[in-house]
Amino acid sequence: MDKGLDILRHSCSHIMAQAVKELWPEVKLGIGPSIEDGFYYDFDKKEPFTDDDLVVIEEKMRQVIRKDEPFVRQELSKKEAEILFKKLREEYKVELLREIPDEKVSIYKTGENFLDLCRGPHIETTGKIKAFKLLSVAGAYWHGIETNPMLRRIYGTCFNAPEELQEYLNNLEEAKKRDHRKLGPQLGLFDVFHEDAGAGLVFYYPKGAVVRRLIEDYEKSEHTKRGYQMVITPHIMQAALWKKSGHYDYYKENMYTFQIEEKEFVLKPMNCPGHILIYKSKTRSYKELPLRLFELGTVYRHEKAGVLHGLLRVRGFTQDDAHIFCLPSQLTSEIKAIIAFVFDTMKVFGFQSIGIELSTRPEKHIGSDDDWRLATEGLEKSLKEMGLAYTVNAGEGAFYGPKIDIKLKDAMKRSWQCATIQCDFALPKRFELTYVDSDGKEQQPIMLHRVVLGSIERFIACLTEHYAGAFPLWLAPVQAVVIPVKDTCQEYALKVEAALRAEDIRIECNDSNETLNKRIRQAETEKIPFILVVGEREVRDNTVSVRRQGSSGTSIVEIAECIRDIQSQVAGREQRRR
Repeated sequence: MDKGLDILRHSCSHIMAQAVKELWPEVKLGIGPSIEDGFYYDFDKKEPFTDDDLVVIEEKMRQVIRKDEPFVRQELSKKEAEILFKKLREEYKVELLREIPDEKVSIYKTGENFLDLCRGPHIETTGKIKAFKLLSVAGAYWHGIETNPMLRRIYGTCFNAPEELQEYLNNLEEAKKRDHRKLGPQLGLFDVFHEDAGAGLVFYYPKGAVVRRLIEDYEKSEHTKRGYQMVITPHIMQAALWKKSGHYDYYKENMYTFQIEEKEFVLKPMNCPGHILIYKSKTRSYKELPLRLFELGTVYRHEKAGVLHGLLRVRGFTQDDAHIFCLPSQLTSEIKAIIAFVFDTMKVFGFQSIGIELSTRPEKHIGSDDDWRLATEGLEKSLKEMGLAYTVNAGEGAFYGPKIDIKLKDAMKRSWQCATIQCDFALPKRFELTYVDSDGKEQQPIMLHRVVLGSIERFIACLTEHYAGAFPLWLAPVQAVVIPVKDTCQEYALKVEAALRAEDIRIECNDSNETLNKRIRQAETEKIPFILVVGEREVRDNTVSVRRQGSSGTSIVEIAECIRDIQSQVAGREQRRR
């Protein structure tokens, strides 16, 4: 995020907190950071905030802004600050103070009485805020821990200029229309809630299953072309395996465990240990490396009900997961090949804008400092050699290795996390992986974990919102619908359907009793790319009247020409944004 905008938004969160305290003096303050698209502040308030409250808070904020009050910074000893916030009965601030290692802290004052613990910086005066909006309310546990008090969170956003804010608000309205949780069931693609099955479990309807199959077919073909070997591993494996990998210690709260014949088993949350066992199934020579193992592996993670969100956060999902075992001399070329693979794939699916992040060693990790250094250098060297810009997320790597995250931007310029490349020296050591080098000596391979699309579910959600449900022709679950004008044309409509189906075109015939206009509107609502209307003239001339999705114009062509048109566009994987 732009640093200036970050400061502006953080300052706006303070102004919101000041407004809330002036309206409800008994409310206790939590934290109020800026975030990617705005800011939030958490409050301890007995009753939840309502939408009407947001209107009142906004007006109070405008009053503060009109006063153009300065942000006044003061530095105190931690003890002095603790006495101050105890006097103000701000127990959450006192708790935060006790977590700060520094002997000196800073507070900021606006207006006559509002004080907040903050390291800053802030804008000079409240009057610098020109465009803001409070967006929504939610509940949030203090520090994100369920046993802590539930606080009331207010989300808002702020921009440098009113026109920027209006563009953002317009995008929010458009995002509501594109929401995959709404479009999925509406278009007969998928759903993620069934009270008999449980939350966070995905059901693909026939049309959604077609989209998923097309994605998976593309992935299988492309991986084969690039030298990957497809494998399949079990959904359950003994807990001892996950203890050896480290997942049991670092990830157990997200794992489903159970007993079989007095042994503990795990419903796999990752695919990597299974691929490691395949690598270990025989003695490996350096001539076999790099060994690229690929799996469309379904995994299961114990997500809390409160964080489940459509296809974006579910309890069971499939990853296009691969693990590459390579020589040290092959590391950079393999990373670069993965990045190129990701870029090629995103273009096929219609994404042009991509951002890259490099995440380094977290506080909780396994492996030696030297291994982490070598792994990080390998990732960074690959990015630099490809001339790619990236940002560094310090401390955000996986527990076993640093990673590159590749984020794509959709038609509304929103970022989506998809591809990840993780460089791992630790797991090969833990599992004692070896290969025999040219001198006949055993050496340890380097292991790369990677996904291209990431979670298939998440990627389908992204595609649905990117195209607003109007998938490009090659991905459309139904590519064409033929509609007879009247009953006497029905036999011919079935002939057209059969002709296109014989050419592997996904087509339906809508010969229901509804009016012609209503059936055409239905096809448009279902976002079917080709609408083929046949009346007496088309029957006589052996033609179809073609109408493309999103166009009011029609053209009359022979059946064979219609087939060629559809096939040529599918072959070119034409992307059409909606």
